[in-house]
Amino acid sequence: MSIKDQVIAIIADQAMLEPSDIKMDNTLEDIGIDSLGLVESIFAIEESFDITVPFNANNPTESEFDISSVAAIVAAVEKLKAAQAS
Repeated sequence: MSIKDQVIAIIADQAMLEPSDIKMDNTLEDIGIDSLGLVESIFAIEESFDITVPFNANNPTESEFDISSVAAIVAAVEKLKAAQAS
């Protein structure tokens, strides 16, 4: 399973949707993920990919981890995994 597919599966699980219902240009708000769901999604991503996400739950808009859309989250996870591999 690709990073994209895994991230979408995690987000879909948090939103209680099917992965096919998640579009890359969706925001987390679009699919009904609130701040608690966001934090749970971050933890699930960290656990699934064995990475540390630079995310401040108290101030999510100022975090280095872009959560503006599903595509941004996928790109950020891919970047963290690439950095980990090098």
